[in-house]
Amino acid sequence: MTDRTQAARLARRHALSLLLVLTGLLMLAPVHWLFVTALQPAGNAFSVPPDWLPDKVTFHNFSAVFDLIPYGEMILSSLKITVTVTAGSLITSALAAYAFARLRFPGRDVIFFVLLAALMLPQQLTVIPTFILMRNLGLVDTHASVILPALVNVLGIFLLRQFFLSIPPELDEAARIDGAGHLRILFQVILPLSGPALSALAIFIFQLYWNDFFWPNIFLNSPGKMTLPVGLVALQGSQGGAPALVVFAAIAMIVAPVLVLFLFFQRALIESVASSGLKG
Repeated sequence: MTDRTQAARLARRHALSLLLVLTGLLMLAPVHWLFVTALQPAGNAFSVPPDWLPDKVTFHNFSAVFDLIPYGEMILSSLKITVTVTAGSLITSALAAYAFARLRFPGRDVIFFVLLAALMLPQQLTVIPTFILMRNLGLVDTHASVILPALVNVLGIFLLRQFFLSIPPELDEAARIDGAGHLRILFQVILPLSGPALSALAIFIFQLYWNDFFWPNIFLNSPGKMTLPVGLVALQGSQGGAPALVVFAAIAMIVAPVLVLFLFFQRALIESVASSGLKG
């Protein structure tokens, strides 16, 4: 390999790195602007060009959010619903995925493809029968009405099934020789090897239901039981409309937990998507 070839390859690598850095900064700019704007007093916000490093910082906008709506109760409601749905969906998805990946029973493939077809249905089609069911059960305006319909995640079943299929079945046979049943094989053999897939799915479900507005807005009416996205709309309509910077502060507090979760589990998420999450 000549010096000219090596130099050209090195130049392409540096150009690609520079392009990736610029793309990353471009994607981070709106998030940075959101947090910076939420920390500024009213007179300094929305300046053109934007003030990326403001001289004056205030937390008044964040405290105003708690004065206008029961934000603390909404945080607890969002955490309760999101954590319960995430844990429950992981359990039901793992059990169903194991059945579709490892068990042999009549109509297995047909049932699986019918299940996948449910992904094509918009959630608006199921809202009326779901609401009638919850009303008959007396669960409207309770967190259970949001949690129960979300415990079965078809996409989660599909992703975990594809991952389980990539695990050698010889491990199952070895465990079965030692006297293990299906549940023991799932929890002691399959799931310990599925960390990246489970982490990626947990992040996806957490982000989905942490930001979900549709179902909580249908079922929850009491301010103390509302989730953060529903509370954000209530904040915009409170007292003739909250100031824009207060709304920005509320949005920043909604976005922050998801960013922290991603920072902690980004390695598992990237590993799952890059290497094994979609194997079949």
